[in-house]
Amino acid sequence: MKFVSEYREASSAQEYAKAIAQITTQPWTIMEICGGQTHSIVKFGIDELLPKEIELIHGPGCPVCVTPIELIDKAIALASRPDVIFCSFGDMLRVPGTEKDLLSTKANGGDIRIIYSPLDALKIAKDNPEKEVIFFAVGFETTTPATAMAAYRGRQQNIKNFSMLVSHVLVPPAIEALLSDPNTRVQSFLAAGHVCTVMGYNEYELLAAKYRVPMVVTGFEPVDILQGIYLCIKQLEGGEAKCENQYVRSVRRDGNQQAIELIKQVFEVVHRRWRGIGEIPRSGLGLREEYAEFDALRRFEFVSVNELNLPAILSEETQCISGEIMQGIKKPSECEAFGTSCTPEHPLGAPMVSSEGACAAYYRYRSIINN
Repeated sequence: MKFVSEYREASSAQEYAKAIAQITTQPWTIMEICGGQTHSIVKFGIDELLPKEIELIHGPGCPVCVTPIELIDKAIALASRPDVIFCSFGDMLRVPGTEKDLLSTKANGGDIRIIYSPLDALKIAKDNPEKEVIFFAVGFETTTPATAMAAYRGRQQNIKNFSMLVSHVLVPPAIEALLSDPNTRVQSFLAAGHVCTVMGYNEYELLAAKYRVPMVVTGFEPVDILQGIYLCIKQLEGGEAKCENQYVRSVRRDGNQQAIELIKQVFEVVHRRWRGIGEIPRSGLGLREEYAEFDALRRFEFVSVNELNLPAILSEETQCISGEIMQGIKKPSECEAFGTSCTPEHPLGAPMVSSEGACAAYYRYRSIINN
């Protein structure tokens, strides 16, 4: 398959691994931003091909994983209503809230439907005018245009029984938050290729210059990632700090302008809390006032944690160290609960159940339980 098989060739991967070893003279730490890249690194053993001086650490690259726990609880409250059809991507159903998840809510009678596009939820709303249809809008910039299109078409078609529980987050502010930490170990970034396909990489150029940290927009196949690492090491060894684009077959500097304009029309930048990390200023997207009719939190103002008999201030899981994992402080295998009290069947945190979660990658490909 073009643009897939040739980026998985073992000989090409080995050549890049050799080239990386030849230019590496000292220890370097690189963070990949995207959970899809994390899964490729672990699945294909990319980190094991690298010289011992290079350490890859995993970033907050999974929007499912960083969705705040209180929003999961509100989703559960909404999905429990008899007048609601709650629509979500499949990853969200197993993410634990304070006491339960959406999957158990579905088992208890909630009308929860797995969909593949926000436009599917819009169609369900048109087909079920007697029900309130809510879409759980979660994702980085990659999935935001489809959510924006659903709101745009819903307004055009005057659909009154459709709304969205929005938890879209932005990658550049998260990178800046990591780099602003005086204790950060990150010396270079592999930026998420699919995000930059939509948004371009202008903001990454600014961050690279401001913090003097190399950034390389990178794809998701083994050779992509090794090329990205090679470009990072080349910059680090040469004392450079700029943004480069490895993923040239998909990414342009200015991104997809039509998609960007649609996002700006429907959404505005807001502060957003990231699960396991805390609030990051201007790191999320919320519906503009013109589209407030599609905001589920405004439409259902009564929804609160108190309806679920939960404390007003929610605490994170005591055993789960997902916040430290997503900040590159620790690896999943360093968590005491990993593979014992925390498994995909009984997760303590979102990174164990998301298809892009770092813990899920380690459990699937490297867990001693599976060997």
